[in-house]
Amino acid sequence: MKYEGIVYRPPSEAYSLIVQVTIGCAHNKCTFCSMYKDKSFRIRSLEQIYEDLYEAKARYGAIKRIFLADGDALVLKMEMLRAILLKIKELFPMCERISAYAAPKDVLRKSLEELKELKALGIGILYMGIESGSDIILKQIQKGVTSSEIIEAGRKLKDSGIKLSVTFISGIGGKDKWKEHAIESAEVISAISPDYVGLLTLMVEPKTQMYEEVNCGKFKLLNPEEVMLETRALLENIDVTNCIFRSNHASNYVAIGGTLPQDKEKMLSLIDEVLKGKYSYKDEEFRGL
Repeated sequence: MKYEGIVYRPPSEAYSLIVQVTIGCAHNKCTFCSMYKDKSFRIRSLEQIYEDLYEAKARYGAIKRIFLADGDALVLKMEMLRAILLKIKELFPMCERISAYAAPKDVLRKSLEELKELKALGIGILYMGIESGSDIILKQIQKGVTSSEIIEAGRKLKDSGIKLSVTFISGIGGKDKWKEHAIESAEVISAISPDYVGLLTLMVEPKTQMYEEVNCGKFKLLNPEEVMLETRALLENIDVTNCIFRSNHASNYVAIGGTLPQDKEKMLSLIDEVLKGKYSYKDEEFRGL
C-alpha cells in the first residue's frame, strides 16, 4: 500500500483497510485544522488506486471494511467513484461496508439518485465534519458552508439510506459565542437527525490560523468547566429520535455517551455531577487528536 503523508480516519474505522483515493483536502481552509496543511490536494489515478486494492487483496485476502481517504473522497465524480466501488466489489465480495469523509458541498453536488447508487454499491456510512451550527462561527472558521447547506446535505444523505455520522467541536466559538454555538448546533442536529453525533473538544494546533488568533488574544479558549456548560446546553436542546451521541474522543475532558432521546437525562445528570466537582477532568497532557 502506498500512503502519502499522515493518513487520518475516524476512530470507528480503526480496523478498516484505508485506501487513499485523494491526497489532502479539496477545501483545506478551516482555521482550526492542521490535518492536510502539508499536502497539495489532488485526486489519485484509478490505476494507482487499483494497484493498492490488488496489493491489499494479495496481502490480506478477505477484508470486511474499507475507508476511502483522505479528507473528502466524495469530491470524486460519480464515474470514478462507481469504478472504485465496483473494483472493491470484484476483489472483496465479503466487504460489509465502505466509508469516507464527506463535505456538505460534495454531498449537494450529488443527486439523490447518485447517492442511492453509492449506497447500493457499498457505501454504508459517511462522516461529515460540521463543527458548528452557527453561521457566524462557520464563517469565522472558514468552513465554506452555511448551516442551511449543512442541513440540506444531511437530510439528503438520510434520504439516500446511507448512515450519517456528524462531528461538532466544543469550544469552536470561543468564550464569546459558546451559547450560540451550543443552541444553533443543537438546531442543526435536530433538523438532520443523524445516526451518530460525535462531539470533540477544540485543540489548537500549531501552523493553523486559530493558533495565531489564540496567541494574539483574538480567540479565547473555554476552560473545562465552560466546555461542560456548553455541552449541557447542546444536549438539552437536541430533539432527535434514535441517535447515538458520543463525547468520548481523546480530546474530550470527560467521557459522555448514550442514545438520544432515552439517555438524555442520564447524560445531563452526569454533566451536573461533573460541574459539582464529583468527577475530575482529563489533564491537558492526556488530551489528543
